[in-house]
Amino acid sequence: MAGRSTSDEHYVLDLCDDVLGAHGLRQSTFEWLRGDPSPKRPLGTKLPVDAYWPALKLVVEFQEEQHSQPSPFFDRRQTVSGVGRGEQRRLYDARKRELVPLHSLRLVVIEKSDFLVRSKRIVRNRHVDHDIVHRHLVVGALNEENLR
Repeated sequence: MAGRSTSDEHYVLDLCDDVLGAHGLRQSTFEWLRGDPSPKRPLGTKLPVDAYWPALKLVVEFQEEQHSQPSPFFDRRQTVSGVGRGEQRRLYDARKRELVPLHSLRLVVIEKSDFLVRSKRIVRNRHVDHDIVHRHLVVGALNEENLR
């Protein structure tokens, strides 16, 4: 298993930093973005976002396969919500899609499947991958502005 610093998530978020010309805060949390309550945490645990650029009012979520495909090994566990881990992940992803924009932040979701993947890892081609990230962050933002 690759270390965190060599993970696909780390690689893509570093590309985001390059495109944006600023370093995003990794695994940021907000008081208003929480998981389901439990006896130990009646307010729910703060849900982290993959990266947050406060000055740009931007949140980026990098979604790997487990966000769109079943992952039987990880999904078999029941959660505090009484649902399987896969269902909880879908609920929390939806919560982020709903709440992040309500707090005047832009949410960009970058899918691992947007990149060339071999043996479950992104095949690293910085030039090509930089363009992919640029399209999500810059071109996507321009399209959003044109829709307003």
